[in-house]
Amino acid sequence: MDKPILIIGAGQAGLQIADSLRQDGFEGRVLLMGEEAYPPYQRPPLSKDFLAGLVSQDQLLLRTPEVLQRKNIELQTNAHIVRIDTSAQHVELSNGTRQEYSRLAFATGCRARPLPVPGADLENVLTLRTLDDTKSLSKSLTHAQKLVVIGGGFIGLELAATARGMGKEVTLLEGANRLMARAVSPIISDYFLSYHKNQGVHIHLNAQVSELRGDKGKVQSVETKDGHSHKADLVIVGIGIIPNDELAKSIGLMCNNGIIVDACSRTSDPSIVSAGDCTVRKGTEPDQWLRLESVQNAVEQGKSAAAALMGRERPFTAAPWFWSDQYEVKLQMAGLSAGFDKTAIRGTIESGSFSVFYFKAGKLLGADSVNQPKEHMATRRMLDKGVSPSLEQAQDLSFNFQTLLK
Repeated sequence: MDKPILIIGAGQAGLQIADSLRQDGFEGRVLLMGEEAYPPYQRPPLSKDFLAGLVSQDQLLLRTPEVLQRKNIELQTNAHIVRIDTSAQHVELSNGTRQEYSRLAFATGCRARPLPVPGADLENVLTLRTLDDTKSLSKSLTHAQKLVVIGGGFIGLELAATARGMGKEVTLLEGANRLMARAVSPIISDYFLSYHKNQGVHIHLNAQVSELRGDKGKVQSVETKDGHSHKADLVIVGIGIIPNDELAKSIGLMCNNGIIVDACSRTSDPSIVSAGDCTVRKGTEPDQWLRLESVQNAVEQGKSAAAALMGRERPFTAAPWFWSDQYEVKLQMAGLSAGFDKTAIRGTIESGSFSVFYFKAGKLLGADSVNQPKEHMATRRMLDKGVSPSLEQAQDLSFNFQTLLK
């Protein structure tokens, strides 16, 4: 049989590479290899609707096995690759089998960062990254009443919101001096701090976890360096993710906290591509490296990777965008606001429906929108077209951004 294009990783990015190969007219074999036991599924609902029981496992699936079969995309689950031989063009799996390939794509994703303190291995100390993680967390939540969430990023806050909706007592510990500090401005951080507190979440900033204590192997409290002790019968750790780039490193691909790719998803070996959360690419600023953990990035890099495998140029140049759902609040982010020198607030923060626009030297960098989907979409279009409103226009609710886009 023909050697397939082998895609290592069966998540959003891996599936997109396979789908795009078929859409672009590739007729050879395509093989998706994933370590998990499931067909490709959505991750964003894991911390929200799936955990809350509002979405079924079947509804998480991006493609059913039947759809993959119709597209002639082969899927191998529970596949753990331990070695790649690029000269012989085959991979070796943990079960002792080998799989040959014609071309190679990495979509290996990330794993949850472990908590590096004593007691982190106690029972009922969990992370959330995979479907199995969420199933374990769901079982533990049934019997738990006092939760401590470690980490005030998107995952931690989404989990806190979901748990409060289930009537649990929630304490959230964040090591930085504000929430979501890597992703949003202080204005947005302060808004969500107030919102979560109003929902009954006990939030502690500048809280450095020193130890987890337990009894008979089960967690009972989280200790912080300032001497405080927080009781817990369940601890959820959300302190970031680690890119799965070990296999890529083992064959000599250049990595820097992720597999380095160009705008067309090519690695340092141009015959090998990579897409999704496991990748990193050069930003526009000196020494800036971007690892964009988003559905958009997985999809767009997947399309570019498929094109590259077929010898075509399809750079991913669209402005990045992200979102987070917490309670009834939808936060949508467009662009990258790091380095802004001026902000413009459109609407009122008190109304719970507003946007914060970020500028540098008079040029629009991006915007964070709270319950303002139309303004979010307009921002994405302005960034993609390279047009900027003035600060005054951004603040003026009567100004229609569409006039800049015609």
